[in-house]
Formats: sequence, C-alpha cells, structure tokens
Amino acid sequence: MLREHRRELSVATAIVALAAVLAVIAPGYFAGGNLRDLLLANAPVLVAALGATLVVLSGQIDISVGSVFAICGVMAGVLAKAGLPAPTAVLGACLIGAALGSVNGVLVAYARIPSIVVTLATMVALRDGLRWATQGAWVQDLPAGFQWLGFAQTTYPVLSAGLTFLLVIVMGWGLRHIAAGRAVYATGSNREAARLAGIDTRAITWAVFTVAGALTGLAAVLNAVRFNQIPPNAGLGLEMRVIAAVVVGGTAITGGRGTVAGTVLGVILLGGLSPALTFLGVTAHWERAVQGLIILMAVAIDAVRLRHQHA
Repeated sequence: MLREHRRELSVATAIVALAAVLAVIAPGYFAGGNLRDLLLANAPVLVAALGATLVVLSGQIDISVGSVFAICGVMAGVLAKAGLPAPTAVLGACLIGAALGSVNGVLVAYARIPSIVVTLATMVALRDGLRWATQGAWVQDLPAGFQWLGFAQTTYPVLSAGLTFLLVIVMGWGLRHIAAGRAVYATGSNREAARLAGIDTRAITWAVFTVAGALTGLAAVLNAVRFNQIPPNAGLGLEMRVIAAVVVGGTAITGGRGTVAGTVLGVILLGGLSPALTFLGVTAHWERAVQGLIILMAVAIDAVRLRHQHA
C-alpha cells in the first residue's frame, strides 16, 4: 500500500516540511486571512486540475485550459449582466467549457490529431478570439448577486471549499469504483489493449476532454465571483499550474497511473509555494525556478521508476 502511494507520501512530506519551516521562521503565514486567501485563490486551480487529471490519466495533454478558463469567466459575467440568476450563469459557463473541451476531444479522438497539437492550436485561437471579441475590455458593472454568488463574503469560502471537497471525493471514488473511471486508467495504460478488451477508447478520450472543459468552466466562475469585474486575460499560465500540480502529484505524464489525492497534494504544495517564498523573504523571481525544479524532479523520478519496471 505504501509503495503504491509513495509519490503522494513524498509530496505530503514536502508539504509538512515546508509548513514546519514556516511555523518557525514565518508564523504569520498561518494567519486566518492568509489561509483564507490561499483557499480562494487555489480552489479554482484545484477544480481545473481535477479535469486535467482525467486528461493526463487517459494518456493525453490539454494546454488550452487557460484560454477556456478566460472565455468561461467572461461569458459567466456576460450572462449575469444579461439578467440571468447566478446559478444559471454558472451552468452556462460549465456548458460553454464542456463545448470547447468537446471540440478538443473530437479532434483528438476522431480526427486522430495529437492532443499537444490540437490544444496548442485552440489555446492560441481561443485566446486571440476572445481578445478580438472583447477588444481587451473588462466585463464591468456586474450585478450584486454575481459576486460571491450572492452569499456573504464570509460564507462563500466555506461554500467554495465544500464544493471543491465534494468534487474531489466524487471523482476519486468514481475513478476507482465506476467502470468508466477504470476505463480511463485502461485507456491511458495501454490504448490498444483497452480497445481489444472492448473499451471504446475514442469515446473515453472525447469524454475526458469534455468533462475537463466543464470543470474548467466551473473553475472560471469560482475565480470570477471573487471580483467585481472580469478581465479577458484571466488564466494566463493556468495550464502550467494545473499540469504541474497533476504531474507533481504522481500522475504519470504517459497516462494510466495517478490519483486524485495526488493532484490535491500537488495543488497544495505548488499553490502554497509562492506566498511561502514571500514570507521567507525570497524574491518572487525564484518562484518559477523552484516550481520548475520540482516538476523536473517529479518527471525524472517517474522516468527512473518506469525504466526499473521494464528492466
């Protein structure tokens, strides 16, 4: 059991070690206000990372996450300004995200274009298309019921945390105990063997991109409702953050192996790293360097483990 989850244990150990250092050197990191801000900032990242976990588990990659995130956030604001109630705006953003993810899925699964090529193209096309449509203007004058989804500012963090926790539990359970979840693992582990076993691998590929798009739409709303205006350039670099969290959490970049718990730990580690460096007095310029080093170490460990398995 420990060998099976040693990556998750190593990430959890790193989180505990970082927390211990902060507790001694910068205890202000654990102030209620800072922890609340960390929760609000990283809940959308975790929701998007759950979708990315499905995609990577199936042996694919999606680098259009940031662009889909930006479009869904803007569209949620537009729908809210049109007079639709907040729940309807949330649903609309999720449906738009699912539609955009479905396009990626169709091109990858049925047109058989490599996912890195498809999502690179849609990343650029969607981002530039949104920039053209909005002319760079922010969505402003949002209705009062949209911010914090109409809840009190003190209540919303509890709601956001509860929703995110529910998604984590449902997805973690579903991947292990539902046939469709096991089919995702099988598809990523050995696509041809899965096909011969009767799994419609093309449908699985299309489905994971669609679900990932819907979760990205939800993540965009969770981010947008924190502010009273929505920029069209939201989500820049988000694809890097979610894929990094997934890989650091132990999901093999080649697919077929990984857990939702690992993704949660990856988001916690990487999401808490930037403010931790600030509290420790380290210049922010080192943030990406440290993140890159962590990612490189995670991929290197996977490569060594895979080599030993085939030795």
